[in-house]
Amino acid sequence: MEGGGSCGRRAVLGGLGLLGLLAALGGCSSPYAGTRLMLATGGTQGVYFGLGNALADAWQRKLGLDVRPEVLATAGSVDNLRLLATGAADVVFSQVDTAADQLLKSAPGDQRAPRALARIYDDAVHVVVRATSPVTTLAGLRGARVSVGAPDSGVYVIATRLLGLAGVSPDTDLQAEQLGINESVAAMESGTIDAFFWSGGVPTDGVSRLARTVPIRLLNLEDMITVVRTAYPAYASGTVPAATYGIPDPITTLLVRNFLLVPASMPDDLASALVEGLFDAQPELAVASPAALTIDSRAAIGTQPVPLHPGAERFFRALKNGQ
Repeated sequence: MEGGGSCGRRAVLGGLGLLGLLAALGGCSSPYAGTRLMLATGGTQGVYFGLGNALADAWQRKLGLDVRPEVLATAGSVDNLRLLATGAADVVFSQVDTAADQLLKSAPGDQRAPRALARIYDDAVHVVVRATSPVTTLAGLRGARVSVGAPDSGVYVIATRLLGLAGVSPDTDLQAEQLGINESVAAMESGTIDAFFWSGGVPTDGVSRLARTVPIRLLNLEDMITVVRTAYPAYASGTVPAATYGIPDPITTLLVRNFLLVPASMPDDLASALVEGLFDAQPELAVASPAALTIDSRAAIGTQPVPLHPGAERFFRALKNGQ
C-alpha cells in the first residue's frame, strides 16, 4: 500500500463526514491514523449492517486508524446516497440501480458524486410470504397487506418497479406499508402483514431469524425475469437455493449488484488503502455474512455505470500486474 505521507495527512472530518486534510502529526506509524470515517449501511438485521461493522473493525486495524469508523444504521441505498451527497457519510453501501440514478443527478465536476471502490456481492430480491399463504405470484398480492420497503431504501425502488411491471399498484391494489427489514420481520411475526419485499445477501439474518419462528416461502419470480430485464437491464436473473430459510425448492429471482461507494473527492491513496483493506479482510467479512464469500477481485471492477474511483483503479491495476 502506498503511504499518505506523514500520519494524519489524509483525514475525514468526522463531525460532518467531510474529507479534508489534517495538519501533519509527527511520530505516528500510520499515514491514516488521524482519519475519521462515517460508513452508512442499512437496517441492523440486514447484510449491509453486519458487513459494515466487520469492515469498520478491519479498516481500523489494517489502516492503523486512531478511531474506529462510525457505522450508521440507515434506511438503505437511497438514504445512503443522500448522506454521501451531503457529506454526512464517506463510504456507503448501495445497489447498482439507485447508484445509477444518483449518478445521473450529479452535475459535471461534482466532488460528492459517487465513485465505486468495488462491486462486493449481489443482492437477491426476496418477496417473503408465509409458507401457508396461497399467493404464488406478484399479481396474487392484490388486496394483501404488504411491506414494500422503507421510504429511502433500494428495496422500495425495486418493489415499486416490480409491482408496476406486474400490473399491481401499491397505492390502490395493496394495503401497502413502508417498513424496513427490522420492522417487516416484526410485522410478519405479529401477523400484521401478509408479505414483504426485501433485497439483500443470501442469507439475510433477519429473514433467517423469522424463518425459525414462522415458516416462510419466497415467491418465484421466473415469470417476471424477461419483462423486468427488458425494462431495467441492471438486474440479472439468479437463484435462491433450496433449504435457504427452510424453503423446500430453489426459486428464481432477480439479482442486484452491490457496491461500496465514496465521493469523487476522496484522496486516491485513502481509496486505494480502503480497497486493499476490503480484500485483506474477506475471511472476517465472510464470518459476518456468507454473502461476502462471493467478493472477488476479478468481479469487483464490474461497477458500471458507476466509475471506479481512481484510487481503486490503481489498486486493481497493481493487483493485475502482480505488484
